[in-house]
Amino acid sequence: MDILNRVKNYREEENRLKWEGTFAEYLEIIKDRPEVAQTAHSRVYNMIKAAGVEERNSRKMYQFFGEEIFGLEEAIERLVEEYFHPAAKRLDVRKRILLLMGPVSGGKSTIVTMLKRGLEQYSRTDEGAVYAIKGCPMHEDPLHLIPHHLREEFHQEYGIRIEGSLSPLNTMRLEKEYSGCVEDVMVERIFFSEDKRVGIGTFSPSDPKSQDIADLTGSIDFSTIAEYGSESDPRAYRFDGELNKANRGMMEFQEMLKCDEKFLWHLLSLTQEGNFKAGRFALISADELIVAHTNESEYRSFISNKKNEALHSRIIVMPIPYNLRVSEEERIYEKMIKQSDMAHVHIAPHALRVAAIFSVLTRLEDSKKQGMDLLKKMRLYDGENVEGFNQVDVEELKKEFPVEGMNGIDPRYVINRISSAIIRKEVPSINALDVLRSLKEGLDQHASISSEDKENYMNYIAIARREYDDIAKKEVQKAFVYSYEESAKSLMDNYLDNVEAYCNKNKLRDPLTGEELNPDEKLMRSIEEQIGISENAKKSFREEILIRISAYARKGKRFDYNSHERLREAIQKKLFADLKDVVKITTSSKTPDESQLKKINEVIARLIDEHGYNSVSANELLRYVGSLLNR
Repeated sequence: MDILNRVKNYREEENRLKWEGTFAEYLEIIKDRPEVAQTAHSRVYNMIKAAGVEERNSRKMYQFFGEEIFGLEEAIERLVEEYFHPAAKRLDVRKRILLLMGPVSGGKSTIVTMLKRGLEQYSRTDEGAVYAIKGCPMHEDPLHLIPHHLREEFHQEYGIRIEGSLSPLNTMRLEKEYSGCVEDVMVERIFFSEDKRVGIGTFSPSDPKSQDIADLTGSIDFSTIAEYGSESDPRAYRFDGELNKANRGMMEFQEMLKCDEKFLWHLLSLTQEGNFKAGRFALISADELIVAHTNESEYRSFISNKKNEALHSRIIVMPIPYNLRVSEEERIYEKMIKQSDMAHVHIAPHALRVAAIFSVLTRLEDSKKQGMDLLKKMRLYDGENVEGFNQVDVEELKKEFPVEGMNGIDPRYVINRISSAIIRKEVPSINALDVLRSLKEGLDQHASISSEDKENYMNYIAIARREYDDIAKKEVQKAFVYSYEESAKSLMDNYLDNVEAYCNKNKLRDPLTGEELNPDEKLMRSIEEQIGISENAKKSFREEILIRISAYARKGKRFDYNSHERLREAIQKKLFADLKDVVKITTSSKTPDESQLKKINEVIARLIDEHGYNSVSANELLRYVGSLLNR
């Protein structure tokens, strides 16, 4: 990539997008494209929608957040549908501060950053174009130039509602520079930029004793008092506070609830009336989305203070919990690793998964539902099938704890422990056991974990270890089966032939001798027992299989190895059981013979080629599984 050419092209594109003209010419633009005059909330909603919306499992998935936010689809849908959508329609919701509340490292800051970066990009598109009075430090909406008594007629003709009054500075400029001729006022296209302080602001509280309200609302420029003669002359005022600069876009209010009360008072009229007080002027109109974020304990403390009641009623709280799906948690770790200097390290398959299992278990609440434990709940949440439960149960579980996931281990802790494992091992490869060991050791250093939580967390690490043991054994045993799919298919065909003969009370014919044989009960039971089918339940299970085969045949589809999940699991387990001794002998032999060595090399090659291991992690896996099978 020629970086200088790319920079040049970007600059040329920005110059091409620039526009400047009179207010009369601007009216022609909005006559053709009324969306140009949309409110800040509407712009944010349309930006999110423009990235794409997908329906999945009766849930809306917003692609705008898809590459950065994982496992929070419900929280994102609630955020968009309960705040941005009604706010875009000018409902009362837009007169509220949006407060994202959730645990540390849960994605709140990421959501806000995505909105800011998204607005910067969106303002460069035709759909998200923003125009302002030229030379205005607050990038004021040109439609404020329309006098109040004409706005109803304007709405009838253009279909656009105008809210807000012309700012003191532009009121003076209209008289002095344009002699009151509204049509001659110059308008320009602006591009949102946090760095250039255009349409995007960020306010972070500091020491209440030293922080000045001017950081929010601007201040008097004393060097110009002599020139303009009065502090109430708008030309003697610097409209450079965060509320001024964020006009038309959004402002992030960091740690809002830690702020001194005088800073929050300005938000009362801004949210409810769309204006704020600055200097010795009339109220200044502003159209901006205010987003704040906090954790649960700070929020509880805030609402318990009676002094905050007025502001509390002007806040909409959106809970942003931790992700509760193991597969999505893995994606979070993968993203964080790619963004770090650890991207070159080989992380063995399932290493991140066991870390994700541990993390998610720490965040789940114990259900009162009969037969439901945390492991089953975790699997159901991740979309897996759990015997005796289905996805209807998932909805019931979620209703049991509407804001589940507000506590537990945060993703940054896990990444820190993975980093620690890499540095300690001094090998460019780590496996699941390295990660679990590091997670366990890190609990002693985690200052905020109580002794009770620590005991629970140690138990969750043990559960994650058992899950990994099962995964590791299956992985190795699967690698030992040469032409695994063919072996499985052959075993399944044999089983189905016997089931069909058993259900139809027929006999089978021996392919070699031609003699008639009874269905092989021993073979069928050896497969069915792998998934806990009892002697009493075998008949109904076999009939269910036959009904499934008939249903497939009616639809012109072939019943194969993947057509029945429980049967597939039984076939796999039977194959693995038959191979167990071979695997045990081969992996545990300290001095393998030539045939064992050949088998080991084949297995290692298969683990590398088909399962994502490297030579170090594949050998470690084999040694570990050998030790498991010999226990």
